Amino acid sequence: MKLLLIGHGYLGQAITREFRDHGWDVTTVSLSGGDGSLAADVSDPEAVSKLPAADFIVHCAASGRGGAEVYQRVYVAGCRNLTASFPGTPLLFTSSTSVYAQTDGSEVTETSPAMPDRETGRCLLEAERITLAAGGIVTRLAGIYGPGRSVILKKFLTAEAIIEEDGRRFLNQIHRDDAARAIFHLASASPIPRGEIFNLCDATPLTQFDCYQQLAALFSRPLPPSGPRDLDRKRGWTHKRVSSEKLQATGWQPNFPSFIAAAESIAGTL
Repeated sequence: MKLLLIGHGYLGQAITREFRDHGWDVTTVSLSGGDGSLAADVSDPEAVSKLPAADFIVHCAASGRGGAEVYQRVYVAGCRNLTASFPGTPLLFTSSTSVYAQTDGSEVTETSPAMPDRETGRCLLEAERITLAAGGIVTRLAGIYGPGRSVILKKFLTAEAIIEEDGRRFLNQIHRDDAARAIFHLASASPIPRGEIFNLCDATPLTQFDCYQQLAALFSRPLPPSGPRDLDRKRGWTHKRVSSEKLQATGWQPNFPSFIAAAESIAGTL
C-alpha cells in the first residue's frame, strides 16, 4: 500500500513512522522538500498533478502560523487540487476543533454546529467541504502535544502559566502519536469511512484549573496565579468539551487518555 503524505512537520513525521511500521510505502511532500521529501506547492495545480499516485492521501500540512490567505492556499486550494488530480483516491484532511466556536462549556460532537468566528476557521470548513464532497475523510484535531511540544506544560514548568479567570475553560488535546495512530486506523479500515468527519482528541477534556491542579500535584509545584483571558490565542477563545466517541466507536482508543497521563513522559523533552 502507498501513502502520499502532504506536510512532513511534527505530526507528519509521526504519521510517516506509523504507516511505515505497518509496511506502507510512504512518499512525503513538503513545500521546500528536503529530508527525503518531494518539494511541491499544493496550491499549484500543475505541481500537484506531477505527484505520484497512491492508495491513500493525507493532507496535514501546517499553515506556518499564517493568516487567512495562507489557509486559503494551503488548505482550500490544496484540497481542491488533490481531489482534482487524484479522483477516487481517498483523501484525509486534518482540520481542527477550532471550527467549533462554542463558549458555553457544552459537549461538541461531529453533528454540533461548526460556525468559527475567524476567517481561518471558515477556510478550514471550506477545505472540509471539498474533501467530503470528493468522498474523503475529515479529522478535526484538538491541540497537539507530545515529545518536545506542549505549550501548557512548558509554561507550567517555567512558572509562566496563568489560570484564566476562574479556570473553567476546557482544554481539548491529543497526543501526537495517538493522532498518528488514529489516522492510520482510518486509512486501514475496511471499508474506509468515506465522507465522514471524526473529532480527534483524547478521552478526558480537562478544565484549565483541573489541569493545573493535577500538574501541581504531579510535579510538587504551586498553582499558577489567576489572570485575564488570552483572547489572542491562535485557536481562538472557546469553552467546549470535544467528544471523540464517534472515533472510539470504530475501535481506536488513545494510549494517552488524558494530558496528565503523558505529562511526566514529555516533561524532560521540553
